[in-house]
Amino acid sequence: MAILAISCVSCKKYLDVTPDNVGTIDYAFRNRNEAENYLFTCYATLQQFVYTQNNVGFTTSGEVVVPNNVTDYRGLDPTGFNLIRGQQNTSNVGLNFWDGTNGGQATFKALRRCNTMLENIDKPVDLAPDEKKRWIAEVKFLKAYYHYYLFRLYGPIPITDINLPINSSEEDVKVKRMPVDSVVNYMVRLLDQAAPDLPLVIQNQAKELGRITKPIALAVKAEILATAASPLFNGNPDYVSLKNKDGQALFNSTYDATKWDKAAAAALDAINICEANGAQLHTFVPPANITSLNDSLKLELTLQTAVTERWDINTELVWALNPTFGQQGFCTPRFTNASVINAFSNPGTFAIPIAEQELFYTDKGVPINEDKTWDYTNRYTIKTGDNANRYYIKQSYETVKAHFNREPRFYADVAFDGGIWFGNGIYNQESSFYVQGRGPSSFAGPHDNVNINITGYWPKKLVNYLSVYDDGFQPVDFRLPVIRLTGLYLLYAEALNEQGKSFAQVVPYIDKVRLRAGIPGVVEAWSTYSNNPTKYTTKEGLRQIIHQERRIELAFEAQAGWDLRRWKETQNVLSQPVQGWTVSEEQSANYYRPRTVITPVFNVRNYLWPISDDALLHNSNLVQNTGW
Repeated sequence: MAILAISCVSCKKYLDVTPDNVGTIDYAFRNRNEAENYLFTCYATLQQFVYTQNNVGFTTSGEVVVPNNVTDYRGLDPTGFNLIRGQQNTSNVGLNFWDGTNGGQATFKALRRCNTMLENIDKPVDLAPDEKKRWIAEVKFLKAYYHYYLFRLYGPIPITDINLPINSSEEDVKVKRMPVDSVVNYMVRLLDQAAPDLPLVIQNQAKELGRITKPIALAVKAEILATAASPLFNGNPDYVSLKNKDGQALFNSTYDATKWDKAAAAALDAINICEANGAQLHTFVPPANITSLNDSLKLELTLQTAVTERWDINTELVWALNPTFGQQGFCTPRFTNASVINAFSNPGTFAIPIAEQELFYTDKGVPINEDKTWDYTNRYTIKTGDNANRYYIKQSYETVKAHFNREPRFYADVAFDGGIWFGNGIYNQESSFYVQGRGPSSFAGPHDNVNINITGYWPKKLVNYLSVYDDGFQPVDFRLPVIRLTGLYLLYAEALNEQGKSFAQVVPYIDKVRLRAGIPGVVEAWSTYSNNPTKYTTKEGLRQIIHQERRIELAFEAQAGWDLRRWKETQNVLSQPVQGWTVSEEQSANYYRPRTVITPVFNVRNYLWPISDDALLHNSNLVQNTGW
């Protein structure tokens, strides 16, 4: 009895004590330093979006494909790439950002962390008022962006503005989806609240590069409003029947032209603030050890390094995510015997389909099927590299006519059999490597059924020219852009055109991008070289030009997949078989025969992601997306 009495006296004290090493909310916000650590946990999910194999904008765009038999090597999960093969289903959703499975991030958990941060931001007594305002603004941006990521995938989603109390009823936690316009208005409101308290630039780049600035917030706002104005979400009849169980319509089936007015104003605001803070189109400045570059190679390196240059000195990079791009080895052909031996670690399997290669313009700045001076009909016939093209194509090497007389972005972005590769440890343009991709006896050709490029094209754009692939892979790291200034110019041009503005008002923003790319402006190019010379004078024709310009300029940057979705053009791209060259053949006449490598599966329902069966089972107020 005495022992029991003593133990009962100590019970109250024991139950009031938190065991050592167990975190609590109060502990997490006890001072500024601990609270800052929690702020960084709010950023943590955002940093996971850098992995292109889990980015819908990259894997479902038709820009890059991988072999059918890729399983999981060097961290490459093929789930995202397999979605265009028809492997999406509701029982096991691929890239599931709702629940956080199969390569998707648990985005609603990220939103709960953000709400927790805002709920407790007043607790650290040593947090300065200005810093507190900045942190609140950063978290509001993150909330808007996490909602935006879900919105692009699922359309109408539940708005997670506050965390529900732990004692909420079963019905309270069964949240329902909110209409598209409500979600858009909520995201924009958060960004409008955040922008005034965000810094214009990051002053302490060593410690803070990657944190959100005001230009980033305004650029994302422009993207959100352009997405909301686009055909997928603006008057889309495909979703007229999508309603909550109480009958609430989730899509407005009536087209609203004023949404483009908002998008145009937001894009111009973003451009103005970026330019006012020093943003301008990037130009390559050779390091001291690289001399005697001709103008064509300088331009090619300008276009490459617009993506791969260090963030702190890249003047056109508006926003990138902090982790470095870790997949250069998937984008690089093999050039040496040593690299062939090391193929298992850097397989070069990111393959560009022929259709994507053909998207790039001729050197006259018009599509290859429109250029009056370009032999489109005979583009697959064999042609030998000559002296005039020696900086792009190996002299005396057999390739196809399609690789000649193309725009500079083609040579900067795409590696192909016979194509020159400046870099990889050799910085004399007269002795550069070139791609040898025909058959198993070549360096870059297939040596097995796994470490294989199935089309014969590599995304050269995603490799730093200073990276070296020989006895192992020594990458020079970079951060893959999320938003570049060129993307904002083209977004503004798109919004102006959709408003019905004249081509004279629209074209200057397209030409900013084209002239830097080394091709004529729109009016000159189409008037002089196109078999459709008045194309740019109509809204529909200029729309096609803008869409193709965005797909070229932002190729392989995880943008095209999102653009094609909001434009409702993914079905057009994936309605045709994905083709590459016959890479196992060693003779040029046999190699340059198109063959189907993937037969895509894409229907109207694929424009929006399915909600998993488990999520629907646990929340009876949720409704499934149309077609699933």
